[in-house]
Amino acid sequence: MATPELATLTTDDLVTGEAVALDLPPAGLGVRIASGLVDVLATSLLLVALVLGLVIAALQADDALIHVAVLGAIIVALVGFPAALETLTRGRTLGKLAFGLRTVRDDAGPISFQHAFVRALVGVVEIYAFAGSPAFFAALLSARGKRLGDFAAGTYVVRERVALQLPRPAPMPPQLASWAARADLATLPTGLALAVRQYLGRLSQIDPASRAAVGARLAAAVSEHVAPDPPPGTPPEVFLAAVVAARRERDAARLARESELRRRLTLRH
Repeated sequence: MATPELATLTTDDLVTGEAVALDLPPAGLGVRIASGLVDVLATSLLLVALVLGLVIAALQADDALIHVAVLGAIIVALVGFPAALETLTRGRTLGKLAFGLRTVRDDAGPISFQHAFVRALVGVVEIYAFAGSPAFFAALLSARGKRLGDFAAGTYVVRERVALQLPRPAPMPPQLASWAARADLATLPTGLALAVRQYLGRLSQIDPASRAAVGARLAAAVSEHVAPDPPPGTPPEVFLAAVVAARRERDAARLARESELRRRLTLRH
């Protein structure tokens, strides 16, 4: 069997935080427009409701207070509402829920409030101020259908209602569990992380000579992002499996902490 090469990513690849290449197609322009119209309608209804409520509440106040109330309603409806909704639903809005879409980072990880806020802020200009024209032409010219807000935030909208068959993740080698728990593991470059994942998934298909050569090369590249080095004599594939498993466990723990924090904040309010 030919020696596998280090994987490189094209502009059409979608990669998870563990560098698993996924075949999640980008959302087409038509479904993006339909989803956007639903979101614009929902936002417009919210804006009208907020403005009417605030104006009625401020009828006895002076004009300056009414202007402030209207400005606040616009900010909440156009920026605060979509940013909060996308953050809490991990990349979905009402329109995206209706059409099976999701906003993800460029590496396919879940977006944060920062990503959602930037998308919403830029959306005020490209969608509402210019009636969606900049968003339409940007998505039309982009291979991934990105609007300007996606370019600014580093995000990407995908169709998530597709069947996925992901390879089984590499388990943590027991002999390196204690080392991995103490090791300082930096985030691997996307191409390198994908190459490691592909190598581990194909170990049984690679002849011994190629397995040793490619494993040694990958281990040398990964060791530049790991400290301290694994115990002497550790086989490359065991070292690589430990790094991938440790990164997965730490990412899962981080996401669990963020979820618990959001739950506590929601309960307080």
